[in-house]
Amino acid sequence: MAPVTMPPVEEARDVFRRLGYSVDGDGVDLRAERKWRTVHVTALDAEDASSPPELRADGGTTEYRLRCFVTWMEAAGDLRDRLSGLDLDYEWAVIGVDGDDYEVVARAAGA
Repeated sequence: MAPVTMPPVEEARDVFRRLGYSVDGDGVDLRAERKWRTVHVTALDAEDASSPPELRADGGTTEYRLRCFVTWMEAAGDLRDRLSGLDLDYEWAVIGVDGDDYEVVARAAGA
């Protein structure tokens, strides 16, 4: 497993590719597309998952109605709790990754 101080970017790409999405983008922000669905995917290291930067976690500007935050498994619960306490205007999910394994930790519908 990669260090938890690095965002799981390649793991996020792999998860969405396994789900049949095409994935584009550089850095920690990716765009995953499948049929009519476009998802803004953000990979977060363990520190950012525990206390996400404001732009990423408080409904900051995004053109997408679907967001997915991917982080290391041990940080996924903290991220879920943080996002659950916010009034977001998009549907979101948290995926925790550990090597080749992943788990959808939370899904919530926005306003």
